[in-house]
Amino acid sequence: MLIYDGDCGFCTTSASWLMRIMSAPGGVLNGEPDGQVVVAPWQSLDLAALNLTVDDVTTAAYWVDPDGTLFRGHDAIAKSLKFTGMPWVVAGTILAAPPVSWLAAPVYSLVAKYRYRLPGSTDACKIPQ
Repeated sequence: MLIYDGDCGFCTTSASWLMRIMSAPGGVLNGEPDGQVVVAPWQSLDLAALNLTVDDVTTAAYWVDPDGTLFRGHDAIAKSLKFTGMPWVVAGTILAAPPVSWLAAPVYSLVAKYRYRLPGSTDACKIPQ
C-alpha cells in the first residue's frame, strides 16, 4: 500500500500518475504481476492500525508491505515503482540501491519540504516547520 497526503495537490497528482502507470499494460493493477496494490490518502486510513502518526504521513509518503513493514520517503516511492510496468520497475530498483539511494533521501526531503511550490500544489501542501 502506498500512503500519500490527500490534502496536497502535488501528492495527489503524483499518486494519480502512479496509479495510471500501475494500470498500464504490465502494471500490477492490470493483472501483472498477481496481487493488489492500494494507493490511498492517509485521511481515509486508520493510521494507528498501520503504526503511523499524522506527523509521519504529512511529512512523507509511506509504503506498507503486507507484513506491516514500513518504508518512508524515497524508499516508499522506490517500492511503489517496483509494482509498475517497465521501465519504471528498473527506476524503482535503481532508486533503492546505493549510491543512488544515498542521494535520493536528501532530494526527497527537499522536495517534500518545498512541495507547496511545485506544480499542482496548494497551500495544504506546506509542511509546518
